[in-house]
Amino acid sequence: MSRKGVQADPDLDAATLRRANLHGSLWMIAAMALFAAEDAFIKVAAKSIPVGQILIIFGLGGALVFAGVALVHKEPLFNANVVSRPMRIRAVFEITGRLFYVLAIAAIPLSAVTVILQATPIVVVTGAALIFGERVGWRRWLAIFTGLAGVIVIIQPGTESFSALSLLAVIGMIGFAGRDLASRAAPRALSTTLLGLYGFLSIVVAGMLYSLWQMAPIVWPSAPVCLALLGTIVAGVVAYSCLMKAMRTGEVSAVTPFRYTRILFGIGLGVALFGETLSGAMIAGSCLIVLSGLFILRRGQQVKRSTNVPR
Repeated sequence: MSRKGVQADPDLDAATLRRANLHGSLWMIAAMALFAAEDAFIKVAAKSIPVGQILIIFGLGGALVFAGVALVHKEPLFNANVVSRPMRIRAVFEITGRLFYVLAIAAIPLSAVTVILQATPIVVVTGAALIFGERVGWRRWLAIFTGLAGVIVIIQPGTESFSALSLLAVIGMIGFAGRDLASRAAPRALSTTLLGLYGFLSIVVAGMLYSLWQMAPIVWPSAPVCLALLGTIVAGVVAYSCLMKAMRTGEVSAVTPFRYTRILFGIGLGVALFGETLSGAMIAGSCLIVLSGLFILRRGQQVKRSTNVPR
């Protein structure tokens, strides 16, 4: 034994890291499955009640849960950081993303909406380069354009298969990307609980604005629709919690790729519950988006490691 004590066992450290990566990956897969279930519940409810009403109920339910968590931890529900400029921008993008994404779920196949949403990380990297000045090399730019080409392949503009309603999903995806970028600039003093609380309150605002614009009468939901709405709230809140757990367990580079399992769950639910079919364009576009997203993630980790190497 050396004077410094027992040296750390590298095999033990590696085994611990592998377990952490495995647990983080399982949390991520659970989150993606629950997010897909949330989308399916929304699609079921949208057949019976207006979209604005769904957003209001979903937002209120999620906000109450996060407010309760904050109170249990004796965390104030409001502070000056909540109304900071990044948080105001985040709210605008959250409202836009949620509204158009739910409209897309109600109007077009769930599988198509799910696949288009997976382009969000690609748009986030683009925004980080253009807005925050993050360095993006030519390889990642090529991957970005490849992923965006995948979106174009799916929506097929200029062809007989094109539906303008698919643009709802594109706008929703851009809204979520803007929300994620604004979250990076949000004050670090804000906890994930408060971010969740005000994110769900933004959904309430989105529902109220759309209800005022649509002027649709309030519909009293039937028992099955009430269960679907309850499922939406539970799935959304638990999915968010699983996502936060995943991002805090293991290595980000090992856990994040499992975000793309949402495509499998979304397509599976779309086919099994709503009788959707997959076209060749859908499969090809999905492959382009996933492969480009995985490459961007892997290349970003390589660049980060190389810049951290002492010279």
